[in-house]
Amino acid sequence: MKTMTLTAYGADARFQETDAPRPEAVPGHVVVSVKATSVNTIDTMIRDLGTDLPLSPALPAVLGMDFAGVIEEIGPDVTHFAVGDEVYGCAGGLADLQGALAEYMLADARLIARKPLSLTMREAAALPLVGITAWEGLHRAGVTSGQTVLVQGGAGGVGHLAVQIARHLGARVSATGTGTGQMEVIERFGANPIDFKTAQIDDYLAEHTASAGFDVIFDAVGGANLTNSFAAAALNAHVVTTVALSEIDLSPAHFKGLSLHIVFMLLPMLHDVNRAVHGEILGRLAELVDNGAVKPLLDGERFALTEVDAAYARLQSGAALGKVVIEV
Repeated sequence: MKTMTLTAYGADARFQETDAPRPEAVPGHVVVSVKATSVNTIDTMIRDLGTDLPLSPALPAVLGMDFAGVIEEIGPDVTHFAVGDEVYGCAGGLADLQGALAEYMLADARLIARKPLSLTMREAAALPLVGITAWEGLHRAGVTSGQTVLVQGGAGGVGHLAVQIARHLGARVSATGTGTGQMEVIERFGANPIDFKTAQIDDYLAEHTASAGFDVIFDAVGGANLTNSFAAAALNAHVVTTVALSEIDLSPAHFKGLSLHIVFMLLPMLHDVNRAVHGEILGRLAELVDNGAVKPLLDGERFALTEVDAAYARLQSGAALGKVVIEV
């Protein structure tokens, strides 16, 4: 089978087209014919930082976590999938798990689900990592009908799905971004758009929460921006973040009695703990998609498997609006 393989790590490393044996099904797994895979920030971090990240695969490495495709072979004990099923998931591209930048991949059947019927393979491949992250964060924070939710980075990969899922849960949603394109995306998905470059926190709290602060903040930006999330939070609110690799002053969180939730959705893959939860979430997401409650946003640029370097560059450029997807 054809793969796009890394033989070195670093920002200047390039993917090489190679041939590799097609994987064979083993107990608990399926072999998938990959039709599309999306690029996530963690993928570019693995390429750039390599062994500085404890989750990076040994070289030579086939990256790519998200995929959509068709099951070609099932393991002897897999009973809930069949050959020919169209599936999607986040099941490789780190540690010792071969990724989706290949014509075929071996996937743990617990980490996948039948893809949404209403989506193309390209659209479905954009969902798994960011969808699971958004779902997990909002449910961990206990979002319920009538609450006010602020999504920081509401036009991003995780953010645009957090907006839609929060609205499905009945929340009144606002989201930050900047520029006409991002503001239009946020408004299109049903949230109040807030341009973080021009809006003052006190002003948008007054407009959207009567100055009480938001009940839940989903911060897909994280890091230093958590300070802004603390400032925008109500007393005893929940703050969810996907990026906590920083040192910040937690005093504002203390004096508001905030609960801080850190979402790192790769843990089941890394440690083989509760992997079935990811498959269950993907099944629920597929239902939301097919019922019209959630839709992935895809960048307009298209990339083939041999154009992985260009796809990574597109994501890192900051010019993409929506998920960058590679078609296999």
